[in-house]
Amino acid sequence: MTTVATCIVERPPTMATFGPSLWGDTFSAFSLDDKVQETYAQAIEELKKEVRENQMVATNSGQQIIILIDAIERLGLAYHFAKEIEEKIKQFHDQFYKNYAENEEDLVTIALGFRLLREHHYHVSSGVFAKFMNKDKKFEETLIDDVEGLLNLYEAAHIRTHGEDILEEAVAFTTHHLNRVLPQLESPIKDKVKRALEHPVHKAVLIIEARLYISIYEKDESRDEVLLKLAKLNFNYLQNLYKDELSQLSRWWSKLDLKSKLVPYARDRLIECFFWGVAFQYEPEYSEVRIAFAKSMQMVSTIDDTYDNYATLEEAQLFSEILERWNKDEIGQLPDFMKNIYQFIMSVYEDYESDATKHGKSFAIPHFRESVKQLAWAYNKELKWIVKRELPSFEEYYENSVTTSCVYVMFTAHFPGMKSVTKETVDWLLSEPKIVITTAKTGRYYDDLGTHEREHKGGEKLTVMDCYMKEHGVSRQEAVSKFFELVEEGWKDLNTEWITKTYTVPEEMLVQLLNYVRVAKVTYNNGQDGYTNPQKVLGPYILALFVDPVVV
Repeated sequence: MTTVATCIVERPPTMATFGPSLWGDTFSAFSLDDKVQETYAQAIEELKKEVRENQMVATNSGQQIIILIDAIERLGLAYHFAKEIEEKIKQFHDQFYKNYAENEEDLVTIALGFRLLREHHYHVSSGVFAKFMNKDKKFEETLIDDVEGLLNLYEAAHIRTHGEDILEEAVAFTTHHLNRVLPQLESPIKDKVKRALEHPVHKAVLIIEARLYISIYEKDESRDEVLLKLAKLNFNYLQNLYKDELSQLSRWWSKLDLKSKLVPYARDRLIECFFWGVAFQYEPEYSEVRIAFAKSMQMVSTIDDTYDNYATLEEAQLFSEILERWNKDEIGQLPDFMKNIYQFIMSVYEDYESDATKHGKSFAIPHFRESVKQLAWAYNKELKWIVKRELPSFEEYYENSVTTSCVYVMFTAHFPGMKSVTKETVDWLLSEPKIVITTAKTGRYYDDLGTHEREHKGGEKLTVMDCYMKEHGVSRQEAVSKFFELVEEGWKDLNTEWITKTYTVPEEMLVQLLNYVRVAKVTYNNGQDGYTNPQKVLGPYILALFVDPVVV
């Protein structure tokens, strides 16, 4: 470890102050109208039946299959047709894909089929795109006028793995030409291209994309009117559920009466935490998952701000030690502001204990408790580096960041509401499989890209960028560029695990790991800290998901 200085200050340098929540009491008073929901539910069931009896039955050509599945998934309807989709994807793979790959010259069909198969765990070869390249291994210039083909190749290339040079070339080629033609395009293809360039569908938050895609799809002349109506009704049904969950959370948060005690040194971002919960698992049956996720994320955010932004070294050490013993009788030893935090943690834990016991998931209780303790110690370690102005090695920082990514707290936090979770699931998570470690690190890369400027504070506070700059002798801009590379490498690792590994855990667990990185990408998009300052980044999404219904 390289020591920069040894001065110890009373509190972390230049304490930040954070504004109150953007949302005030927006969601507190909402009351779910059961009759409205029942009307939605009945209409949804009728339209689902129509899709099954007509579209699903009539769809037998390979091209029809993938176009239908793509529309269903993008419109946020996949959970209604999970069994049918798997059957149709298998049919496409077994009956059509090989023939298309060998003989078909339609880039749209091959690229869309490739992406959908990989997203459904089929390990298909990227060599199918070689036919579109010249002898210099560059894509043929004749493709540049095929905007739909370019767009689908671009989307396919984002589910690439290590060593797939053909897809690396595809990303560069399609990104350049899609940006080039974008100003001349008209809706809806212009809207599709613009959105894809910012958030490729494989890396995007599903429910956000569904909300946006409804608006794009209804402008498409080839749209399926039944699917469109189903998507609109389904979204409004989901939005009402989310509003009800937000009202429950808002009342819980008000009852705790922590806002006035924590602001301005800690972030009141409960609504943004719930946004993460929805991004994590948006389907109706995961209400308890979303609520537990939001509570725990607000808890870890508050712990983070306490260590990072307010506590002295001595206070942080004391808090870590008392939390380690998990004995409420020791709360009197803490300074007053830390008593509030400790009580908050215990309140969340008591809710967790009750929920886990109720759902027969008591085996998860000690793991949640331990993950909170480990997180506190990891934050404590970071605080020592900052206050003592000691730079750890980049490797040491990221070993600690696997914990500070909060993956272990957040995943164990929602286990009581997950029917599929067993003790074996918890054991698997804690065995540090590569997909979990990669999720933690890649999520943290996004976080560090979004927060390093705020945390750097004119050079008075050390960040991971400083670790990398010091160790490798590079500028801040070079360090930032390296982090963007690390993000892409992380995605390749995730894609490899997704496509090639067969894990014995529930499928939803693997989906959630991808979703964790997806929502990190959205939150810290383009190096912005959308969690701390949600006005421009998360604010519009929150309005779209939780406030503004779709016009049916």
